[in-house]
Amino acid sequence: MQTALLNIHLFKPMKTKLKIVFLTLCTALAFTSCVTPSQVNYLQDMRHGSQIELENKFQARICPYDELDIYVFGPVDDEKLVKPFNLSNMSIGTSSGGQRGAYLVDVNGDIQFPVLGSVHVAGLTRLELQDTLKHRLERESLLNQAVVMVRFANFKIFFLGAEGGKSITITNERCTFLEALALCGDLSVYTSRNKIAVMREIDGKMVMRYLDPRSSSVFQDPFFMLQQNDFIITQNYNTSTTRQEARNFVSMWVSTAMSTITLVLTVINLINR
Repeated sequence: MQTALLNIHLFKPMKTKLKIVFLTLCTALAFTSCVTPSQVNYLQDMRHGSQIELENKFQARICPYDELDIYVFGPVDDEKLVKPFNLSNMSIGTSSGGQRGAYLVDVNGDIQFPVLGSVHVAGLTRLELQDTLKHRLERESLLNQAVVMVRFANFKIFFLGAEGGKSITITNERCTFLEALALCGDLSVYTSRNKIAVMREIDGKMVMRYLDPRSSSVFQDPFFMLQQNDFIITQNYNTSTTRQEARNFVSMWVSTAMSTITLVLTVINLINR
């Protein structure tokens, strides 16, 4: 009976020591494997009252293969004259199953507009195209007091990479890089913030820039204001590291774990003295 009580008495301190070792190892593992706030927090260098100028007058430019909704209006008594200029009952170059009419910008940057024929639209904003069509209709005496409204029918932003493939439609034709991240549901904590790519077609070439939302310098990047059909490409931390970096990470973890174990054993040895 005395032997059993002695064993229980000796077992309790040992159990406590094992708990200490276990908790210490868990803490070390947490410190070596968790994602730190500096890796994921947005706009870390901004302070209360910070002010940064933005391009508030940004307007998207029309590009080849864009789809445009164009509506022409005129005086009430000119309804029959207006009808030929609206594709309300036709589907031309549209991906919406014939539910509406849209003008597809061809490879040369032109559209085929009723009566006017070929109109070059690439490089124009939608407001500039509205003025161009209005002036031509009036100059060629086709429609007096014409009102033209142009909208992008395909203003979309595409996402690839760590967050999966998806697209979002921008209804107001103005979208910033940060707005796009929010609309896609934000990024995972495991997504690398320092290398988020925005890819855009410019003059027949695919151009890519890396944006970092952790810094306020992202507001000054020329790709901060997104264009239609831009791609945002993300990657996880583990996919962005090289094999050598992975070895360094494992080595650091092992070193930390061994140091922790050594520290715990030292403390236990001091307690037993």
